Amino acid sequence: MKVTDPDGQVWRVSRRWVPWRRRIRSLDDAPLDFLDPTSGADSIDDLVIGLLFLVALVLVAAFLPIVLVVFFAAFEFAFLFALLPVVLLLRVFFGMSWTVEVRRGFTPWSERDTGNWSASRRAIIDAAEAIRRGSLPPRTIPAVRWGRLVDGA
Repeated sequence: MKVTDPDGQVWRVSRRWVPWRRRIRSLDDAPLDFLDPTSGADSIDDLVIGLLFLVALVLVAAFLPIVLVVFFAAFEFAFLFALLPVVLLLRVFFGMSWTVEVRRGFTPWSERDTGNWSASRRAIIDAAEAIRRGSLPPRTIPAVRWGRLVDGA
């Protein structure tokens, strides 16, 4: 369920269908380290080859993260698609509890176990109404960016 708080921030409240949180990160936060070509060129050919190498390196550095993220995201979605029937059967027949998660935009903010399907539905509605009124849930998921805790989030 998508809900907007009084400040205009969009929040999403939903059940987590699998027992773990997805780990895909945005490309905007990726640190790109570029090599510094400081070696001296002995001739114009070495200079041209060096510049072409630098252009190729920049192109590869720019597109490789995108290709890798798309590849791993596709792999994760295929894995989730294959695993989803098993997880649903476990939830239905063995009574695994549902986790309700709250995301600020798409950033995980809070999560809690709620019990069965109807209890999780009630928790979703209650959390959405609280956010609409301006009562934000406590942050239970630390802000992590590229494997490091982010201060002040």
